[in-house]
Amino acid sequence: MAVSYMDFTSPTVQFTYDLRNNNTFTKDNRNYINTLSINQLNTLGNVSLLDIFLSTGNVVEPHTHQNASELVYCITGSAVVSLINPFTNKLLNYPIQPGLVANIPQGWWHYEIATVDNTHLLAIFDAPIPEFIGASDMLRLTPASVLAHTYCLNEQLVEEALAPITNTVVIGPPANCANNQVQGAAAGNVAHTNQSMQSQFVPSQGKKVYLHRDEQPPYPQYHPVIGNGWNYR
Repeated sequence: MAVSYMDFTSPTVQFTYDLRNNNTFTKDNRNYINTLSINQLNTLGNVSLLDIFLSTGNVVEPHTHQNASELVYCITGSAVVSLINPFTNKLLNYPIQPGLVANIPQGWWHYEIATVDNTHLLAIFDAPIPEFIGASDMLRLTPASVLAHTYCLNEQLVEEALAPITNTVVIGPPANCANNQVQGAAAGNVAHTNQSMQSQFVPSQGKKVYLHRDEQPPYPQYHPVIGNGWNYR
């Protein structure tokens, strides 16, 4: 939808923008997100996008967009887009490669995991500025006592497990994670498709990608230490 109140004769009207000028989050030079919203392009209307770059095993953390639906288009590489259908209470996993898309309805819980290096995704939203609620924020801001009481858990163990989460993760695992071995290596517990699948090898790398929860990688599971938050500008 066009911006109906825009004066298209104004000298301040904008029709083009370089996304590289608005980096939202950077983990390293292979894992980062650039953003385009109405704040950068004032003629944009009711649409916005994230330009997402990921290497093998890196994850756009589980999150929701409470004000927008999201269409994820794969430009290069490959990823698995996972979402929970709140009407069926089922986890759905959709592998996408160049030319394929996955759609996440507004407010649905979801995440994306890159299955090869040099993965480039374009996330398109039907809102001028997409809002974001990350799992890391819910975990770090909910008192351990509440989580322990609600789910009948050991409060001390919950507090210890969540203590490293001090900010919003955005792309995990963080670069300073002690157990982080995903960079350029096979990812543990990569989401699988909705059909029965065995472990697969990434043809271009000859590395095993684990597709089932009960099939564990040959190294300890990582526990993210959170980086800076996601600030839309």
